[in-house]
Amino acid sequence: MFVALLAGLGLGFSLIIAIGAQNLFVLRQGLRREHVLVVAALCALSDAVLILVGVSGIGLVLQAVPWLVVAIRWAGAAFLIGYGVLAARRAWRPSGETLAVRDDRAGGGGTPGGADTGVRGTGAGTTATRTRLIPVILTALALTWLNPHVYLDTVFLLGSVANTHGDARWFFAAGAVTASVVWFFGLATGARYLGRWLSSPRSWRILDAAIAVVMVALGVSLVLP
Repeated sequence: MFVALLAGLGLGFSLIIAIGAQNLFVLRQGLRREHVLVVAALCALSDAVLILVGVSGIGLVLQAVPWLVVAIRWAGAAFLIGYGVLAARRAWRPSGETLAVRDDRAGGGGTPGGADTGVRGTGAGTTATRTRLIPVILTALALTWLNPHVYLDTVFLLGSVANTHGDARWFFAAGAVTASVVWFFGLATGARYLGRWLSSPRSWRILDAAIAVVMVALGVSLVLP
């Protein structure tokens, strides 16, 4: 049982720690200090559901419906490319507002207890408006559930490996779920420490440009033979 738990933890981390659409979105939200815990919880919960679905054997049923996988692939490609275009637009024509990470060490721009008000101050006194919760939730869900790679990794691959552990497969699943929870919450909350390198509009333009390239590349890769 303990061996299965460690195996699930190790494979879970190896699959999830990679540059992808979901991780980049979580990272960006963490840097912006916007709805961080909500995004991390949604991604971790979605992964947990998909892992449990795979371990339960439903992945074998999905393999019998190939058109569903094709539909998800094209929908995911369209969404990723669209998101990439929006990121490219932010990089090419940034808004007049300067988005910066609050400097807790200076004691400014925040509320007591580190609460996030949604408006962040910069050294020049400029501010950025907080993104509403609903669009952030919808984007997080779309980047998870419209990404065919998520199904391949969690439902099919993890599910297949888990079932090789027989009765201990649920311990394997628990390890994989733990990896997702640790990774997403660690990435979302740890992103704040990158703030010193992303405190200027130019840095954010570079980040958005990188996000655009990765998103479009992932989207195109989904539909290429």
